[in-house]
Amino acid sequence: MSERKHMQRRIAILGSTGSIGTQALEVIRSNPERFSIELLTANSNIDLLIKQAFEFVPNVIVIGNEEHYKDLSDALSNLPVKVYCGADAIEQSVSLERIDMVLTAMVGFAGLKPTISAIEAGKGIALANKETMVVAGHLIMKMAKDRNVPVIPVDSEHSAIFQCLSGEHPESIEKVILTASGGPFRGWTSEQLRAAKPEQALNHPNWCMGPKISIDSATMMNKGLEVIEAKWLFDLSPDQIEVIVHPQSVIHSMVQFKDGSIKAQMGIPDMKLPIQYALAYPERIPSDFKRFNFSDYPNLQFESPDYKIFRNLAISFEALRKGGNWPCIMNAANEVAVEAFLKGRIGLMEISRTIEGTLEKSVFNENPGLEDLMNSDRSARKIAAQLI
Repeated sequence: MSERKHMQRRIAILGSTGSIGTQALEVIRSNPERFSIELLTANSNIDLLIKQAFEFVPNVIVIGNEEHYKDLSDALSNLPVKVYCGADAIEQSVSLERIDMVLTAMVGFAGLKPTISAIEAGKGIALANKETMVVAGHLIMKMAKDRNVPVIPVDSEHSAIFQCLSGEHPESIEKVILTASGGPFRGWTSEQLRAAKPEQALNHPNWCMGPKISIDSATMMNKGLEVIEAKWLFDLSPDQIEVIVHPQSVIHSMVQFKDGSIKAQMGIPDMKLPIQYALAYPERIPSDFKRFNFSDYPNLQFESPDYKIFRNLAISFEALRKGGNWPCIMNAANEVAVEAFLKGRIGLMEISRTIEGTLEKSVFNENPGLEDLMNSDRSARKIAAQLI
């Protein structure tokens, strides 16, 4: 990653029309002297992508859904912008020489191969696609280390841990403590959850997120994915990762050290802060984000998660401990089940049952390569769809 002091860092945003992508553009809009846009990609939100193209005028625009290519190309014909389409074009574009850093904000398994392509091209990674680490963390981190490519986490929890570990020796870590808001269904019973509707699950109390991650937060699968991501990002064992429910979401995560001391990173729940931190790293640049006021939070609550009711969190720890292709299979089944829930085809509690059923019917691979993981993902999706 280029460290050209006092010059713009040239950014590629994979998934620019999603929640993380649009907030990243807010950060870039506020810091034009620090950042410029080289590449924007989206799957199908052509209207917003066109608006972004006219505002930021990147070098390249890629639309994942090839059906939208002609409309997009026609709309941008008067701009000095190259327009491409399809998954292959996204993978190829991240290696453009002018790109300094790639923000991977695509949703789900689709972010894996572009992230690999960016690392192979030596680009710094601002990682907002946790599924990449869940599915292939062992491959991603080895590849990044071999190529001396920085991987800076964007998730608020992992950004918090990353910041807490600054200046610390890795061997001094006793454990990391990931905080969870508890989502919209905190305190609900199994009976209540069986009747939960998608619109209720999408109504997160603290964060504004896209549909998939909102459902994952409601089932606590999002925290389970973060547990697995933390293992690979920070080279931890499963026993070194703890989850605690913190409804206010102002302590974003903590690190406990071998001497018993704990460091926490705090702030208002606003994803623009960890996004800006990742894009500007290792600098901290000024912002006009709302400041934290302790008097606004006289009581901070903490409680243990309910692993029986929020079964997805328990499944995630089980998949992490088993390793191999189990997290990949779990992730694929979850993506299929979440989509089915959003379409009203299954209930909320059936998401975890679909995941467990898929794991039971899948073939375990202890040491999968990339092609093995691609096959595991495809197979798991078929099994999950059949179960639904």
